[in-house]
Amino acid sequence: MWKAAEETHNGRTYRYLIAGEAFDWLLLAERLCEAVDGLLPDDERVALLFYGKPPLDLTIEKFKELIGSNKYHQYLNYFYGITTEEALIWAVQEEVRKERRTLGLNKEHDYDNEAYRRIYGATRAVLLKRFRHEKDYPQLKSTSLTELKEFTYWLFKYRLNHCDKARVASDTKKALTQLKSNGVPGKLVTGKATC
Repeated sequence: MWKAAEETHNGRTYRYLIAGEAFDWLLLAERLCEAVDGLLPDDERVALLFYGKPPLDLTIEKFKELIGSNKYHQYLNYFYGITTEEALIWAVQEEVRKERRTLGLNKEHDYDNEAYRRIYGATRAVLLKRFRHEKDYPQLKSTSLTELKEFTYWLFKYRLNHCDKARVASDTKKALTQLKSNGVPGKLVTGKATC
């Protein structure tokens, strides 16, 4: 089993464990596919890397057995803390867009900030600044994909700590519905996913 939480290979840094808690198994799969370049059929590689569908049908129990209980919990942290959190933001952005269109405010495009305000009580810029300050990261104009994942996981934990449990449950359900409506299984991403 792969033990490294992070590595640099061919000048690229791969952080498989976000915030020490959330296992990005698709990033590890990408790295492993690179290591065995040409040995996997293209359709299976694309299905895995772009749709999260492994070439084998696995039950949740078998997947958990293969990666181990600890990694499975880290996988769930990633799924709920990053994948689902992104879907929540996306769902609320859609709500804002529809509300504004109904009101005839078609030219207003600040859906992102309103979505962040509704979910977290502050704009994305304010939250990103807080995140970077808390993590002692530099306040840059750009954000790497790795930092974005870590920020999203931080937002998830922020929401858990600052919202009441009923709202957290409702928002999580909204996010899972958003994922499902866009063809992403609401649970384990295997051949036998359940929603």
